Amino acid sequence: MSLLENYPLWASLASIGIAQAIKVPLHFITHRTWQWGLLFSTGGMPSSHSAAVTGLATAIGMTEGFHSAFFALSVVFAVIVMFDAAGVRRHAGEHAALLNSLLEDFRSLQEDLKHFRIKPFREQNRQKLKELLGHQPAEVLVGGSVGIIMALALSTCFDL
Repeated sequence: MSLLENYPLWASLASIGIAQAIKVPLHFITHRTWQWGLLFSTGGMPSSHSAAVTGLATAIGMTEGFHSAFFALSVVFAVIVMFDAAGVRRHAGEHAALLNSLLEDFRSLQEDLKHFRIKPFREQNRQKLKELLGHQPAEVLVGGSVGIIMALALSTCFDL
């Protein structure tokens, strides 16, 4: 099989692309602003990670058989990635939000201390931590659905 004929690969990559592309109009609908950077960002609705792994698992199931060891491997891989997206990465994003809030409080305290003629703390230029890292369970579920739908839609292009 050549690279151009690798249906599982293309199903997975197309699922990532569609999931990322969906984020832009969804953000516009909810916030009334275009945010094109979402095409290349992590987090948000839908989960492109979930779309990728479910697209891959579906395509492998369709090509190798749903009884195959390859399908089993891809399903376990998908479950781990999706659990991580909704668990560990989401909590890391919540921690980043808390740290950013503490940093803002610290900067505010520095400004207040300047008025008391106390030597202020040394100002440090720190970038805000990225808060949108993981996903809510619904974002993972919708991303997974996108992957399955894309794999099924692309199966017609690969004569399956």
